[in-house]
Amino acid sequence: MDELVRSLPSPTLPGIQLPRLDTHKGWLFKWTNYLKGYQRRWFVLSNGLLSYYRTQGEMGHTCRGTIPLAAAQIELGDACHLLITNGGRSYHLKATSEAECQHWLSTLQQAKVNANALIHHSDDSGDEESPGPHDARVLSQGALKTLASKLDDLSTCNELIGKHGAALQRSLSEFEDLRGCADGTDKLKTVNERAALFRITSNAMINACRDFLDVAQSQNRRWQKTLQHEQEQRHYLETTIEQLAKQHNSLETAWREKPTSYTGVQISREVDESDENDEFFDAMEDAPSFITVNAETKHRRSGSSQSMMSGGVPSDWTLHENGTSDSNHMQLRRTRRSRIPDKPNYSLNLWSIMKNCIGKDLSKIPMPVNFNEPLSMLQRLTEDVEYSELLDRAARCDSSLEQMCLVAAFSVSSYSTTVHRTSKPFNPLLGETYELDRLQEYGYRSICEQVSHHPPAAAHHVTSQRGWTLWQHITIDSKFRGKYISVMPLGKIHLKFHSSGTHYVWSKVTSTVHNIIVGKLWIDQSGDIDVVNTTTKDTCHLKFSPYSYFSRDVPRKVTGVVEDGDGAAHYILSGTWDEKMESAKIVDSSQGSGGSEGKQKTVYQTLQPKLLWKKYPLPDNAENMHYFSALALTLNEPEEGVAPTDSRMRPDQRLMEAGLWDEANTQKQRLEECQRLERKRREVQTMQAQEEGQEMEVYQPLWFKKKTDETTKEISYIYRGGYWEAKERQDWSMCPEIF
Repeated sequence: MDELVRSLPSPTLPGIQLPRLDTHKGWLFKWTNYLKGYQRRWFVLSNGLLSYYRTQGEMGHTCRGTIPLAAAQIELGDACHLLITNGGRSYHLKATSEAECQHWLSTLQQAKVNANALIHHSDDSGDEESPGPHDARVLSQGALKTLASKLDDLSTCNELIGKHGAALQRSLSEFEDLRGCADGTDKLKTVNERAALFRITSNAMINACRDFLDVAQSQNRRWQKTLQHEQEQRHYLETTIEQLAKQHNSLETAWREKPTSYTGVQISREVDESDENDEFFDAMEDAPSFITVNAETKHRRSGSSQSMMSGGVPSDWTLHENGTSDSNHMQLRRTRRSRIPDKPNYSLNLWSIMKNCIGKDLSKIPMPVNFNEPLSMLQRLTEDVEYSELLDRAARCDSSLEQMCLVAAFSVSSYSTTVHRTSKPFNPLLGETYELDRLQEYGYRSICEQVSHHPPAAAHHVTSQRGWTLWQHITIDSKFRGKYISVMPLGKIHLKFHSSGTHYVWSKVTSTVHNIIVGKLWIDQSGDIDVVNTTTKDTCHLKFSPYSYFSRDVPRKVTGVVEDGDGAAHYILSGTWDEKMESAKIVDSSQGSGGSEGKQKTVYQTLQPKLLWKKYPLPDNAENMHYFSALALTLNEPEEGVAPTDSRMRPDQRLMEAGLWDEANTQKQRLEECQRLERKRREVQTMQAQEEGQEMEVYQPLWFKKKTDETTKEISYIYRGGYWEAKERQDWSMCPEIF
């Protein structure tokens, strides 16, 4: 019996001896670039791959790079240095001692030998060229199907081995009981037959394991080559972007030091500069197709300019509601808080996070609060009404064209607070709200709600007791382009005056944050805005000129022309989106000489410009308070009676404002994870409803409803009412728990 058991085949793979792949971990210094030199990294050697991380804690989620050792060249340099060359890329490493360096060298060389030994056992198909990006998915799907088929074979063999093994065990037990009996010969024959079946099944299992291992090793080699190719391409892209950013920064620095040396590339102006009384627009690329010439004398011009620059009021257009001045306006604001805790000085490299996100939607990139400001996007949207007195004055205008000038100035004023604020606001959670009640101070109150999470969209409604209502539905589309981030608000802003019923519509321009890789972050606004009076058909075309290092124009320049329904021009608007806007009445127009492209420019003769809007000065110590304006400082101030979904209730935002950024990051991750789980739950419910043929439950905002706009024919979210009534009753039972 013992001899029979010993005769069974051994469950090993004949002819195959897998090499041992060494595993080693430790700290080494890795050369990064000429700015930072050698940086300490945590290296992990496993299965022929040398991976590195910034810290040991990153091993579970963020690998900074992987070096396949099978085809690598490993050399010993001077003074504890190691040089690893792979695929045209060199890695310069440094150990803390000679002994440690020698230990790493021998370990890496042995790992390379073992990795090559493993590759030699793979199928010859592994020597094929690396598949291109288009074929990678097809090859991967085919490999997965093959592996799945082999797994099915293994599963079948496993079941047969279990079945025949149990039968063999029963036969052996019966054979022991019948030893010495007459029918022992028959039982012995049965045992031999079942043993043969067990041996055949075991051999089939061994063959199936060998096939599975061959396929897995072959595909692993192909995937390693594909991965190595992608890593090389990524490294090339990163290096190129970094070099471009350095060249861009050097060019900018050189121009700032010697700006006159670059005047040769500037396009000459198309009008005579000898007359100091002339005002004109440059004939730069995409410049307006008009030139303005002042029709008044130099003496009167000087007096008017002095009045405007000193904050004077050249006409009744610039008076505040009920004739109040800027000092009274600021006095009302002093009743609320005027400062927040200073921003902590935490340094974090934005490029280290953003380099993996080129071309992605910014709202889908998880980022720490270090790159945020302690306000949500809903609160930033509410800042659009900071200069609501422009609309108060517009509501009292008898002339639709003068009203258009004020509305256009209001559309520009919403960008004035962004000039220094390069940080990202918090992405609101689905169902998050924000209210701003300023009835006592400025006669309006505002409510915002996040009506969609992907894509992120917010609805906003403002009602003023001073004769106007504003509403907007904005979807944020943001992309990271390598050197800069573009934020493109999509949607329309609507404004309606109560007394006349006049309805205005306009959109927003693109915001761009520059110098993501190298240099100081700065923001620019560029694009066109068409403000349309849908009642009288008056229009104002505003152009936000993109900033150029070589332009003689004022930075952040905005120009525009106000035309009536027949296309006749009446006012010229000019200024900057971060400081002020002026209007000049047109008294005459004529066709000028040809432009730089042979196009004729219209020359407008205007009266003295009048100040429409001027930015309020920033509060003291604003540079340490995220460059918040006086209004922005009050937006996150705690208030009683607001909805439990209000942005003031967000724990991560509140902790960040208090300077507790580590705790804020923890809360931010918790909220984002809860939102992901809630979204998955809704998706599961939707799939179940589809399978059961039931009507799908679509998320419905609490305070806004989807409706087709009668003017633009676009679908947008309109305020359905009920928020302020619920606040008066203090009945928030319908609000979800999102924080």
